[in-house]
Amino acid sequence: MSETRDGALAENTYIIRPNFQHKFKTAIAKECIQTVLKEELAGKEYNPEDIPGLTKFLSETIKDKLKEMGWDRYKLVVQVVIGEQRGEGVKMAARCFWDADTDNYAQDIYMNESLFCVAAAFGSFYY
Repeated sequence: MSETRDGALAENTYIIRPNFQHKFKTAIAKECIQTVLKEELAGKEYNPEDIPGLTKFLSETIKDKLKEMGWDRYKLVVQVVIGEQRGEGVKMAARCFWDADTDNYAQDIYMNESLFCVAAAFGSFYY
């Protein structure tokens, strides 16, 4: 407890862990990513000139939709990678330093005849 200017006692309001309801939920985030990718990439063909703008648009759209979910005090980072579908394999990895109790990530993959897209969203809690 701390003292206010008028001498009354006030309870500290800092939060070191999110409530269960406010925790970054992987299943909900994955569903959000999947919806955006299906809506925006359905029928698109791979065009190298369009890809930089499209990846930026997709990452901002996904981030905005995730912010609407109400994960207060979370820093959201979204990464989108788009490549041409040529039947070759691709390996991707991410490495993060975070708190396994509060932080998490979700990802989804979209593919059609022309392109593939991998989108990942990372939620990191602010202490």
